[in-house]
Amino acid sequence: MKLSNLFKALACAAVLAFTQQAYADDASSQSDSSTTPAESPWKIAIGPGAYFAPQYPGSRHMKVYPFPALDISYRDRIFSQGPDVLGINVLTSENYHLGASLSFDFQSRTASDDPHLRGLGNVDDGPKLRIFGDYTVWAFTGAVAVYQDISGNGQGTTASADLYASLPLQGWLFSVGPGLTWANAVYTRTLFGISSAQSTASGLPQYATGSGIRDVHMTFYATHDFSKHWVGSVNATLGRLEHYAGGSPITERRRELTTFAALDYRF
Repeated sequence: MKLSNLFKALACAAVLAFTQQAYADDASSQSDSSTTPAESPWKIAIGPGAYFAPQYPGSRHMKVYPFPALDISYRDRIFSQGPDVLGINVLTSENYHLGASLSFDFQSRTASDDPHLRGLGNVDDGPKLRIFGDYTVWAFTGAVAVYQDISGNGQGTTASADLYASLPLQGWLFSVGPGLTWANAVYTRTLFGISSAQSTASGLPQYATGSGIRDVHMTFYATHDFSKHWVGSVNATLGRLEHYAGGSPITERRRELTTFAALDYRF
């Protein structure tokens, strides 16, 4: 499916879901006009954020990316949150969500950034289609997601599975848990493989890849309400590159830390 068509399909689905929900809300508000005003269906929080990640997958150097911290949702149905520019919860309840989003990550590589990359060529970042689901039982949440490159940058398909345990504590919410990421052969070939031509240009040995576990990781999340309007959050993932990713001559460090920090004003 072309990128433009995919954007149109998701946009139409979002508008349709919004229209249906708004119509239901309007009907409900008319029938309950004698009662107190209902809480707004909108939840909006906006503020500055920063994303800390390896300069490129497998790099020993870190890089900071300024990133707007958006947390906007309508009836827990349509949302824009963090790297998810536009998302739709197709099925949702108090315990689970199932949906899709247009997501953006910073996995890229520029040969001029590091002498180690000379002759390997550039890998651009771009939007990805994310299909996700999560289910919560008591304090435990299981989450799965599949990411598909839709920008033609050769980043293929990845899938993640995570398990979190959460604890609310006096204005704080803490979550922590293990997870893993799988990647297909297209992804590993683009970001960790070395072709014959690249080997000749870079001096690195030729390296063939396939599909397999990209990394195992531990994720920590904390959020705190400083006041009625101000809320801060930190999401950090510490992982270890495995299999083709960990053994690639491109990889300088197998340990991988990514962090997103934000301070939002809640309207």
